[in-house]
Amino acid sequence: MSVFNIITLLGGLAMFLFGMSTMSNGLEKTAGGKLEKTLQKMTDKPVKALLLGAAVTATIQSSSAVTVMLVGLVNSGILKLGQSVGIIMGSNIGTTITAWVLSLAGIESDNFFVSLLKPSSFSPIVAFIGIILIMTSKKPRRKDIGGICMGFAVLMFGMELMSNSMSPLAEMEEFRQLMVMFNNPLLGLAVGIIMTAVIQSSSATVGILQALSLTGALSYGMAIPIIMGQNIGTCITALISSIGVNKNAKRVAAIHVYFNLIGTAVLLSVYYILNMIFHFAFSGEAIAPAGIAIVHSIFNIATTMILFPFSKQLEKLAVKTVKDKDNVSKETFLDDRLINSPSLAISECRNYTVKMANLANEALLDSINLIDNYDEKIADKIVSDEQTLDEYEDKLGTFLVKIAGHELSKEDSNTVSTLLHAIGDFERIGDHAANMLKTAQEINQKNIRFSDDANAEIKVATKAIKDILALTVRAFSDNDVELALDVEPLEQVIDNLISEIRNRHISRLTDGNCTIELGFVLSDLLTNYERVSDHCSNIAVALIQISNSVFDTHEYLNDYKNAGGERFTGAFEGFKNKYILP
Repeated sequence: MSVFNIITLLGGLAMFLFGMSTMSNGLEKTAGGKLEKTLQKMTDKPVKALLLGAAVTATIQSSSAVTVMLVGLVNSGILKLGQSVGIIMGSNIGTTITAWVLSLAGIESDNFFVSLLKPSSFSPIVAFIGIILIMTSKKPRRKDIGGICMGFAVLMFGMELMSNSMSPLAEMEEFRQLMVMFNNPLLGLAVGIIMTAVIQSSSATVGILQALSLTGALSYGMAIPIIMGQNIGTCITALISSIGVNKNAKRVAAIHVYFNLIGTAVLLSVYYILNMIFHFAFSGEAIAPAGIAIVHSIFNIATTMILFPFSKQLEKLAVKTVKDKDNVSKETFLDDRLINSPSLAISECRNYTVKMANLANEALLDSINLIDNYDEKIADKIVSDEQTLDEYEDKLGTFLVKIAGHELSKEDSNTVSTLLHAIGDFERIGDHAANMLKTAQEINQKNIRFSDDANAEIKVATKAIKDILALTVRAFSDNDVELALDVEPLEQVIDNLISEIRNRHISRLTDGNCTIELGFVLSDLLTNYERVSDHCSNIAVALIQISNSVFDTHEYLNDYKNAGGERFTGAFEGFKNKYILP
């Protein structure tokens, strides 16, 4: 065993970790966040949460990533603590897939088709397919698939390098004497914990163990406590991620630790008690990579079967361990840990932006109702809603900018752009609701009354404003581009309505049928209506443009109005006939 073997081992480990990271990121981007989004939608029953945790972990190949994601979701209030228990258990099962894939390295056969299953045989083919997809594909999804292939090939090559670097150990007497020490289960357990805590990947340490098993010096009796220790060591990632979060998020990490600690204690005790009674013959036999995968799977599945009926008790234990001060557990608006899963983070940002849309709509409708029926409680609510919208814009904007700094799929990148456009416009609609509140207060305090003609005209404009806002909110919430196409024609109709109402007001003012004071109030009201209509147009245009990868707003609007054809003209005429001034 020379220094070059050690260098090769470290290089192999580096390539293994890099390949796993590349493959995991590619899988997550290809999934488009769909698996992660279901974390908060399909956790109403423990069994569903268990299966979901296993599926998501098997997809992104990292139980640590899933646990960190859970800490962020619970810290943000998106998931409840109880919903995370089943997912944690399922993630321990899902992570065993990696060990089974890596176990293929131990295949030995002269049969062509069996030999083709060896990673050293098929990895170059996978790598070639991956690089072809990356270099020739124009579609981002295919490039992501190419990245997955390349990541897998690099991972397998790293595994082979580690195996080759360890092969000389089989001939060393000193190494055999060192391995005898691992007959002590406590030492094996400690090694498993420390290795995984340092590398922060149980899949990587299982890979190292499988590479070591190819020397033939590792027995089942030595490997079992190391494998169990690796499951405890993987908890370090969750513990680190729980620093600085609320109590419930800390409890997620606590549940993860308790699950693995209790499972290890129970199964290790059962194994050694039964071994004392029955003296398992396989205990002293050399373990192969497939054997490690079997032990790893049995441990995780058995731990889940034992502890799954006690999910509520695990939750209670975590609550008792991490106690609330003053019985308060504040939730974070959006936890930065979610950025580690960009698709999920973007999905949550979109959910919050939809809340903004509904809140802005509600605030504007309330302010419109105050024009005729002033209510101090509703006025206070509008002020509160406007402040909430300001807070949403500030925090969402900051969070989205952070996400934009990560490598995103084209779909996710487009969504971020749409959201950054939309949050500013929804916040401004809230501002106009606050402006209209001041108009309503002035009307109430001065007992101002519009003429019958002015009231009839305002009623038509108000109906159009309510409809364009409802149309915009629905188009944005449903991400409906077809619906968004109707916003711009309606905005043009509203501009014409407001222009005509102003002209009529000037005529009444000239004829002495209206006062200057009423004119100021009417002008404020119409200006806010016009601005709200403009912001609705901005939101709809952003939705349409980004879905079509067009980013020049003025060019788009001109093209749509001038070359929109029957689509624009038909919608415009329909709205024009619907909103007619008396």
